[in-house]
Amino acid sequence: MAFYRGMTCENVTLKGDGGTPITAYVAKPEGKGTFPGVVLVHHLPGWSELYIETTRRFAHHGYLAICANLYERAGEGNPDDVAAKVRAEGGIADSQMVGDTAAAVAWMRAQPEHNGKVGIFGSCSGGRHAFIYACQKKDVDACVDLWGGRVVMGQEELNAKTPVAPIDMTKDLSCPLLGLFGNDDRAPSPEQVDQHEAELKKHGKNYEFHRYDGAGHGFFYWHRPLYRPEQAMDGWSKVFAFFGKHLAK
Repeated sequence: MAFYRGMTCENVTLKGDGGTPITAYVAKPEGKGTFPGVVLVHHLPGWSELYIETTRRFAHHGYLAICANLYERAGEGNPDDVAAKVRAEGGIADSQMVGDTAAAVAWMRAQPEHNGKVGIFGSCSGGRHAFIYACQKKDVDACVDLWGGRVVMGQEELNAKTPVAPIDMTKDLSCPLLGLFGNDDRAPSPEQVDQHEAELKKHGKNYEFHRYDGAGHGFFYWHRPLYRPEQAMDGWSKVFAFFGKHLAK
């Protein structure tokens, strides 16, 4: 596997949902390309250092990568503070996320060094959002959901911001799906992952789920006690194998 030691990184402005300008972080590998693209959908802790670093990680592995700030409308400042404000407001609307993410996908597809293939990647709420996007849109070629919670939702959890449970969108999934889950997680619980898998099978979808013993929610997060190095290393190898298979020109 070739690694791209050199890369260029910058912020770009996208025309997000409803025409609102939002900022996105971009990392491009050095060289002529062409390169496959990865759109990262950040998690509930926000447009954080972890996601900025993960954007660069994909560039290091030969992908054009972009991560939009889905919380920009909540104001500037420390990502933890902004995320706390968003959380207190019940999160962002699924429809707004789709609009913002569509802008990131459109940006990717407009790049001259792009190979025409786009993967979407997210963890936690971002995993849930990535799955929703891949069900509602047809402009991504592969989807990676890392322990996305609230894919299975009770009727009492639905509201104006989350009007439809993602599991009920499964029939419309438009691309192959990779799901990574920790068996000690409770959001989603193993039982909820079972439900999601049953729905994918029912609709004949192209998917692969991997479940890890000794790991809970967020086991990729090296900066937290949740981190599980062996499971994370195996998980990353599966992410790159999956994208390598589905995003090659």
